[in-house]
Amino acid sequence: MVNRINEFVKDKGQPLVERARKLGAKPVKAARDAAVRSAGGIKALKDPIRAVSRSAVKLTAISRDAVAKLIELQTQVVTSALTDAANQLERAAKADNPRELLSHQAASLRATRDRVAADVAQAVTIVKGAGQEARKVATQAYAHVTGKAEAAPARAKAKGARKTKRAVRKAPARKAK
Repeated sequence: MVNRINEFVKDKGQPLVERARKLGAKPVKAARDAAVRSAGGIKALKDPIRAVSRSAVKLTAISRDAVAKLIELQTQVVTSALTDAANQLERAAKADNPRELLSHQAASLRATRDRVAADVAQAVTIVKGAGQEARKVATQAYAHVTGKAEAAPARAKAKGARKTKRAVRKAPARKAK
């Protein structure tokens, strides 16, 4: 174990000793070389930083558009809910008997159910679309920054046929003797 540690120190320590010698022999040249390497590293960061900044702007636009669509949808939902409430009150006032009132209420509830389902589906579509756009932007930014080709998107698992539960017959109760 001690031998391994000594070998590791020799292997890894030698480059450090060489650097220390260079620094001691020519400190100004070593400082200039370090400054040149640092400047090169900073310049190399310019493109990735720009790519990330552009992606941030795109993501901001995507989220802004999605929120605008959701606010518009909310406005439509509130407007239609208020209209439906007013229509229900008018029908209730005009109803001749309770049976007619209940019939109108049932029809109104079915229409409301359908409208709510459509509104939820539209909201999901808006959010899903924004998520897909954000994923594209993030994937492109990652590919640009890392220099790696865009990874293939993960495939959604195919929905297999659901296993149905079989009805289980219960044995008839035994009669006590």
